[in-house]
Amino acid sequence: MLIFGERHLRTVLAEYATHYNGRRPHRGCGLQPPQPDHPVADLTQERIKRQPVLGVLINEYERAA
Repeated sequence: MLIFGERHLRTVLAEYATHYNGRRPHRGCGLQPPQPDHPVADLTQERIKRQPVLGVLINEYERAA
């Protein structure tokens, strides 16, 4: 990823910090994120949708509708 100036850097870092602190899996309690916004999907019964974060550098996954 190329950073074009301080404003762009601050935007990228803020988006990454939001993902890192709120959505990514952690090594505690069943790999749950610290602030889950929905029940954990049973991957044997659910379809999964990928949501890119920071372009395509990071991906988040959630239930598909």
